[in-house]
Amino acid sequence: MSVTAIINGTLVNEGRVFESDILIKDGRIEAIGAGLSVPEGASVFDAAGGTVMPGMIDDQVHFREPGLTKKGDLHTESGAAVAGGITSFMEMPNTNPSTSTRSALADKYAAADGRAHGNYAFYLGATPDNIEEIKALETGEACGVKIFMGASTGDLLVNQLPALERIFEHCPTIITTHCEDTPRIRDNVKKAIAEFGEDIPMSEHRIIRDAEACWMSSSLAVDLAKRFGSNLHVLHLTTAREMAHFEPGPIEGKKITAEACVHHLFFDDKDIPAKDTLIKCNPAIKTGDDRAALLQAVNDDRIDIIATDHAPHTMAEKQQKYMQAPAGLPLVQHALLTLFEHYHDGTFSLEHIVHKVAHAPAIRFGVQERGYLREGYFADIVVAEHGAPFKVQPEQLLAKCGWSPFDGDTFRSRIRATFVNGSQVWDGERLLVEPQGQRLALNPPL
Repeated sequence: MSVTAIINGTLVNEGRVFESDILIKDGRIEAIGAGLSVPEGASVFDAAGGTVMPGMIDDQVHFREPGLTKKGDLHTESGAAVAGGITSFMEMPNTNPSTSTRSALADKYAAADGRAHGNYAFYLGATPDNIEEIKALETGEACGVKIFMGASTGDLLVNQLPALERIFEHCPTIITTHCEDTPRIRDNVKKAIAEFGEDIPMSEHRIIRDAEACWMSSSLAVDLAKRFGSNLHVLHLTTAREMAHFEPGPIEGKKITAEACVHHLFFDDKDIPAKDTLIKCNPAIKTGDDRAALLQAVNDDRIDIIATDHAPHTMAEKQQKYMQAPAGLPLVQHALLTLFEHYHDGTFSLEHIVHKVAHAPAIRFGVQERGYLREGYFADIVVAEHGAPFKVQPEQLLAKCGWSPFDGDTFRSRIRATFVNGSQVWDGERLLVEPQGQRLALNPPL
């Protein structure tokens, strides 16, 4: 029997901050309480001075396997994730080949078995003609169905109304959407080329992929969900205007929910001159006013979940000119640290951060026995230290691409330890054990 005690910690869980110990047996939380008796022979982690919280459940990552593994893979990116306090992840279908069949889903689960450092689930990708695959999904087979309503190519772009209507009417699980209007983006690209030629500056990215392109597509998604009574989760929102689509208040009972990503909460257009294509992403990082609206929407509970959209590319790819540089950032290792910056600034409470990254994803996706510090639940736990400066340096990075948009930046918090299924997997400097991740067990969406 494996027994671990986390002692002297300040727990943040279910809206409370309190001093307590945690006793872990065989991968699960056995007891939570002050002054717990520690069995002889137990492994002891002294969390004095640290914040103890449930691990982040990241509902949107791109780990690039299969087919794009020069950028990242399930093993390397999940290692970076647990180093950042992300103990469970839900991975996207735009791989090569795309994950658009149930057979491809099964292949991904097989690939993750024994290789993923965190717990895992996978999305089925929607195509214009795979409605029968979508309808056949069984509970827990996929964490959701991803529709690229824009900003994609090949068989995963679904932007024709008849195909969208079929999916929204018949999908048996959560629909997650990337919402940008492709025709408008194409028109904006033509305008940019007419003005700048082929040497378009990065500052044009938020104008090419503008707020109107986002609004047009997210309006369609929300309208379809209301018409068909679908379970809709709109991913990586970026604009103040789109907040009007979503109701404030608790996530429980909502059939239409919203997500924001850490980089859209952290960066805005003033960061573009320094970061350039390193922060090129789709949807684009927008204005300071948009970022302020997103932060307010998190506090108002219009934004229900915070995720990463971790999407690595090689540095050689990102150093190309604007039109050739791919969109996407490696984020999992520092995602929680960016959110803790908002805590230090007085924008978010620790309790609210924990809700948005752990409790709310567990509720929305029906994740069984994770996302909380509760007796009987799996011991997916993070210990963070605040007021301990942490400078991001290249030699620390675990993502395969080997770079970070935060390189050289200093955060005011650090991740001291991460536990996955009861095992300490990260000690603040290195991965400690072989992968401990398990397949996530999922209930049907509410």
